[in-house]
Amino acid sequence: MTLRCPGSGRREAAGIAALGPLTGVRVLELSTGIAGPMAGMLLGDYGAEVVKIEPPAGDPARALAGFAVWNRNKQSVVVDPRTDDGRRRLADLLAGADVCIYAEAAQIDEVAGNPGLVRLHMPPYTADGTPWAGGAESHGLLSAISGSASRQSSFEGGPVHIVYPFPLYVQAVWGAACAVAALVERQRSGAGQTATVGGIQGILAFNPGAFVLDPTQPPLPTNFGPGGRNPCYTTYRCQDGEWLFLGSLTPKFQANAFRALGVGDLFADQRIGGVPRRLTLPENREWVRDLLASAFVTRTRREWLDRLEREDCPAGPLRDRDEWLDHPQVVANGLRVDIDDPERGRVVMPGLCIDLSKTPGAIRAPAPLLGGHQASAGRWAPRARPASGADGPNFHRDGPDVGGGPLAGLRVLNLGSILAGPYAGSLLAGLGAEVVKVEAPTGDAFRETGFYFNRGMRGLSIDLRCAAGQAAFRRLVGTADVVMDNSRLGVSKRLRVDYATLAEVNPNVIALSISGFGEQGPLAPRPALDPIIQAMSGMMTAQGGDDDPVFCTGPINDAAAAVTSVLAICLALYHRERTGEGQRAITSLVASSVTMQAGELVRFEGRPPAPRGGRDFVGPSPADRYYRTADGWLRVQAPSLASLADALGLPRSLGDDVAAVADVLASTPLAIALERLSGAGVPAVPARQPAEAACDPAVVAAELLAERHFPDGKVHLVPHRYARFTRTEQAPIADAPGVGEHSRELLIEAGSSEAEVGALIEQGVVIQGAPFALQGLINYR
Repeated sequence: MTLRCPGSGRREAAGIAALGPLTGVRVLELSTGIAGPMAGMLLGDYGAEVVKIEPPAGDPARALAGFAVWNRNKQSVVVDPRTDDGRRRLADLLAGADVCIYAEAAQIDEVAGNPGLVRLHMPPYTADGTPWAGGAESHGLLSAISGSASRQSSFEGGPVHIVYPFPLYVQAVWGAACAVAALVERQRSGAGQTATVGGIQGILAFNPGAFVLDPTQPPLPTNFGPGGRNPCYTTYRCQDGEWLFLGSLTPKFQANAFRALGVGDLFADQRIGGVPRRLTLPENREWVRDLLASAFVTRTRREWLDRLEREDCPAGPLRDRDEWLDHPQVVANGLRVDIDDPERGRVVMPGLCIDLSKTPGAIRAPAPLLGGHQASAGRWAPRARPASGADGPNFHRDGPDVGGGPLAGLRVLNLGSILAGPYAGSLLAGLGAEVVKVEAPTGDAFRETGFYFNRGMRGLSIDLRCAAGQAAFRRLVGTADVVMDNSRLGVSKRLRVDYATLAEVNPNVIALSISGFGEQGPLAPRPALDPIIQAMSGMMTAQGGDDDPVFCTGPINDAAAAVTSVLAICLALYHRERTGEGQRAITSLVASSVTMQAGELVRFEGRPPAPRGGRDFVGPSPADRYYRTADGWLRVQAPSLASLADALGLPRSLGDDVAAVADVLASTPLAIALERLSGAGVPAVPARQPAEAACDPAVVAAELLAERHFPDGKVHLVPHRYARFTRTEQAPIADAPGVGEHSRELLIEAGSSEAEVGALIEQGVVIQGAPFALQGLINYR
């Protein structure tokens, strides 16, 4: 097998001997489809030995192009669990495994002989079952019933089918992160447990903002067009007919954009009154968008991109998806690999999504042939119960109880701002870590709009531009396990929070950096935001098809970068638990963009075209789409249009007439249509609003959301449990901190005296603030 990684940022992988952090870890993969196998892929990428168990007919996903990516670095063994021999083989494999990935609890009934086994349960919906006929994995049905599809902006405002299985991809990365977190905990306790990351948790992790809800308010309108509700954060067509995305999300970038476009100071307009959030009010968004659109049509895209870059305003061109793996920025960061596949020939696919400085991982083998390792794979000796404790530094500390969670006792200093960095910190807090949000005295510009990305953290506000602030922060670094940032290239070194400086203070520290464009290549110094990467990577044009491009309402690249960052930290922690070594981990929004299009970007001779959407896209075929009913929307996924027509009682002569099916459903109440279809075994669900999904008993039982209160006592809902653990369940996490709410106590805990901290506060180097008081919910997309 040969693997080619062209480009200055690539490692030559033929014969590569680098060992990943999971070297020696045995993974038994019983899942089929996308989410479970992709989680197994990620564990395999970083050194685990992954044995894929397939039924005699093989994983049904073998028919998909993405199989070549989702199943690299694995061995395939065919097992028929209906036979005595098959059951014995499974029992032997389970006895020798460290991790088992599965979708149905019945697949691993007998694990008593391996108390150290980490069980990663990845059901299509929740652990309690799947609410559609057949129970098969389906991102289309999942997006409909969860309410996610109804939050996508469009022309007409109905649910939209997203052509990418984003929730399943996020479920995969987050599931892998939770499995490694459980392995980290096992190093200390010696015990395994079950981590559950279902499809509904994948939805929540992919688009948490959709589930920040005021239950007293009606559903948010979405009929703003495919560019979304924010005129400063949307797509525009230029003089030459080419599209760009304007990424002026914060007031600073909005002012820069207005100056570049020559439209004057819109903040001074009496309709805006100096309050940036008024730009997106219903009475303002159309005239603001029209004004900006009239400016963009006066110059070519290249002229506008150059001008916006000079004014330091994020923006990017919309490109075609098929070009992305060949983009110089992707190549320079090692995110494209060429591999020889025995079944497909030369395959071009996304590379590794995380770069670990001491345990980099590798793509060692292509996807296996069915049963290709029948005789050799998984001949594992039974695992003895792992000894508790570790040779490396243990992050349990004396002090107050920090609650449960597999990462309890871990301390993280989170210098991230806006979205991906803070969100990763909140996810780590949900796994039990103590996370400190470190921000400048002016505060994170996105902290009010994106407050839910900061939940679970304590707050420190400190000026790292001055020597006194850096000295105080260094003391805190000495107490930390992880320091993370999502700064532009060069900022960390300027503030003296780069890995080399941190390691001088704390040699065992793990440093994580999230960048926009990666740390190599021509675009590395530039700012990047999720939708700019959506635009450049082809996500928007693929969803729009032959119509206008579509801005995905869910922050897919930011969300993916956040869950990937948690995976990176857990991988580095596991290595440190075994060896005592810290290291640096790197990921980026560009890396997320290739991972979140893994099955769509992979190419080889003869592969079928990847799915494309269209205007207010309802689905890929007449049998697999949304239909309007008499009182709502229905999502069906029938084997054929004829089977759908049969289930509805249509004459067979109309079985291939999509208009006839649509007419019947349009006059049928939703509940009756669902009853007929489910009774006939046709997978179908209602297209719900997020607030409706929040009332689903299965969602309530999973504790997916939590009730919180505004200062006036009114209730709102926020994301709560992104995963469940049977033995180390985390206590409910705290609300978002105010700017510097815990500054004094944090610095004193780190060794500064009361007098020293008081002086820093008096000098304005440190801010001691009040708790965060949420006044209302702001929807920025």
